[in-house]
Amino acid sequence: MKKLILAAVLPLLATPAFAADSGMKAGLWEIKTLKQVMDGQDMKAQMAAAQAQMQQQMASMPPEQRKQMEAMLGRQGMSMGSGGATRICISEEMAKRDTPVVDPEGRCQPTKMSRSGNTMRYEVDCTVDGRRSQGRGESTFSGNTIHSRMDMTTTDARGRHTMQMESQMNYLGRDCQGLAPMGAGRR
Repeated sequence: MKKLILAAVLPLLATPAFAADSGMKAGLWEIKTLKQVMDGQDMKAQMAAAQAQMQQQMASMPPEQRKQMEAMLGRQGMSMGSGGATRICISEEMAKRDTPVVDPEGRCQPTKMSRSGNTMRYEVDCTVDGRRSQGRGESTFSGNTIHSRMDMTTTDARGRHTMQMESQMNYLGRDCQGLAPMGAGRR
């Protein structure tokens, strides 16, 4: 079950968002993956199937076990929304940063950034836990919506992998509905 959760949620952690003066607000956001291609293979359908399977498994769990699983996700700052979307809680601190949120724990920060109107472009190059990630991204703010695209190459002990991702984040409001802010429950 943990592998299934990681497979369904990890790509969303790379979803970039940007700071308060550009559109990021503290509170509950829903992320929808519009495109996810890994090593040339469209992964969106597989990820949606993994999320649907996880939701189905959670629905069939005894109530106590389901509550534990939901609490674990909540402590990590996320929950499953409808239609394969994921909900995350953004803290005041994260919303005020003037950088894209590439890694909720702050271990991977952009190396270059530029802004033009309501669009931010950035580059990342960092190594975390033996995995090097290099890439470029772009996020565009429009009202309570942030549209993001990212191209990333990751190199680790298993080899080199490329990923292209496109997502849309929609602001749902200040109330995080019991979710801890992203990164707050991680150790």
